[in-house]
Amino acid sequence: MHNFKELKVWKAGIDLSKAVFEITKDFPSSERFGLISQMTRAVVSIPSNIAEGCGRKSNKELYQFLSIATGSSFELETHVILAKEFNYITEEKLQQLSIQIIEIQKMLFGLQKSLAT
Repeated sequence: MHNFKELKVWKAGIDLSKAVFEITKDFPSSERFGLISQMTRAVVSIPSNIAEGCGRKSNKELYQFLSIATGSSFELETHVILAKEFNYITEEKLQQLSIQIIEIQKMLFGLQKSLAT
C-alpha cells in the first residue's frame, strides 16, 4: 500500500482537475452533458485511479490502475483539443493544459517503469 497523497503525480492530477473544472465553467450550457461531462469525468479519473491503485495490495494492481489513469489522460488530451477546435478555449489555454497533461503522462510512465523493475 502506498500513500497517494505524497505522490507528485497525484498532486498534479488534482491541480489539473481544478484547471479543467475552471475552464469548463465558460463552455456553452449546451455542452453540459457533452464535452463538459466527458472532460470532467476524464480528469477526475486520473488522480482517482492513482489513489485507488495505491490502496491495492500489490504493485501489479497499482500498475494496472496507473494504466487506466494514463488512458484517461490521453482521453482528456483529445477533449482539450476538441474544445479548442470548437473555440471553447484559446490556443494559449490549450497549450497550458497540454503541458500539464503531458507532464502527468511522463510521471505516470515513470512510476509504471519503476514498478516493472
